[in-house]
Amino acid sequence: MTLHQEIVGNAMQMAVVTLQPGQTVYCEAGKFLFKTTDVSMETRLSGPGGPGGGQQGGGGGGMGGMLRQAMGTAMQVGQRALAGESLAFQYFTAGRAEGTVGFAGVLPGEMRALEVSGGRAWFAEKDAFVAAESSVEFGIAFQGGRTGMSGGEGFILEKFTGHGTVIICGAGNFIDLNPAEFGGRIEVDTGCVVAFEEGIRYGVERVGGLNRQGLMNAVFGGEGLSLATLEGDGRVILQSLTIEGLANALKKAQGGDKQGPTGGLFSTHAG
Repeated sequence: MTLHQEIVGNAMQMAVVTLQPGQTVYCEAGKFLFKTTDVSMETRLSGPGGPGGGQQGGGGGGMGGMLRQAMGTAMQVGQRALAGESLAFQYFTAGRAEGTVGFAGVLPGEMRALEVSGGRAWFAEKDAFVAAESSVEFGIAFQGGRTGMSGGEGFILEKFTGHGTVIICGAGNFIDLNPAEFGGRIEVDTGCVVAFEEGIRYGVERVGGLNRQGLMNAVFGGEGLSLATLEGDGRVILQSLTIEGLANALKKAQGGDKQGPTGGLFSTHAG
């Protein structure tokens, strides 16, 4: 069953989802905005693809099944806790009539509805997930330690598999690119990557060499030492505003900017 959704608004967009009778959509805790009275709401620790995420009482197998379900849920929750994600999901199901549910992100920016097919997953930055229909499975993908430690947001990614619609959000405006149209590779600020299709190779590289120009880029360029690299043939979504940039602008407006005139390595960011 296709998820009928409409993204409305400009600077702070919302997703308005119309559910058919019996249809379910789930969201990360904190992204729910409103619902009509004929839509039920339930909070669970497990995702739709995990234990207890499907039909109620689906564990089966007596005490053994209950134990396996509990262990599976605990692993899911542990993964999300390690990733800094919400520990719970909220599920919304229409009753005997159509129902409407609204969702929103937490930053000023765009939202996008992506179609996930069984043959190609989507990966997104941490906290990009807003909502999805119950046939889409939510997971956590850990990048390699070297890439992750260099790439900030790139260390932990959200992964969407299965079939159906998933709604994501980001800061600022979105631009869609395909590295194949730019010689097979693009290099971007590590905080600008919102999402990309499976098949795109993601990595992080140092900006320039350990020479004069490389140090100039790192110290005065405002990008630090690393850039994200995206290679292959597939869809990539970038955002025009980074969370770090937004935080620095707010600190500056409040008189708390400690960047100094150079940015880059001389920046000091609040933890």
